[in-house]
Amino acid sequence: MTDETPDSLIPYDDIVQDALRAVVGRVLGGIQSNLDLPGAHHFYITFKTSAPGVAIPDHLRQRFPDEMTVVLQNKFWDLTVDDTGFEVGLTFSQVPTKLFIPFSAITAFVDPAVEFALHFQVNLDEDDTPAHGPAENDAPHVQPIEDGSNVVTVDFGRKK
Repeated sequence: MTDETPDSLIPYDDIVQDALRAVVGRVLGGIQSNLDLPGAHHFYITFKTSAPGVAIPDHLRQRFPDEMTVVLQNKFWDLTVDDTGFEVGLTFSQVPTKLFIPFSAITAFVDPAVEFALHFQVNLDEDDTPAHGPAENDAPHVQPIEDGSNVVTVDFGRKK
């Protein structure tokens, strides 16, 4: 017997991440028709701006060349959700803007009202990632796990 873990022929990590991304889709799909967030719920959604399928204006991509966090709380509109991602209207520097974010580009989904957080890994091929300088992002609200593991953190903590 050896202490080595055998390589899996089943992509468990990918399957679990896809299932947890479906949670994000279900939550957003539940509010898309009336755009009312129940109670104090609001969402911080962090995503890779260079991931395939992300549609954001060039000025935002230049400002956030790696990751960007959007907040869905009070001022958003036209939220539409499909099987691949979501589109939402938000204001940046008083300019109305539409974004499309594929679920596969999301690195974190947080609802601070109930201390719920999901963290994901996004695997970008080097060929898909445009060259850019150091990120000048605003301070992130959520830090994804960066230890090189394939761990998905699920925090179901409750306030007491």
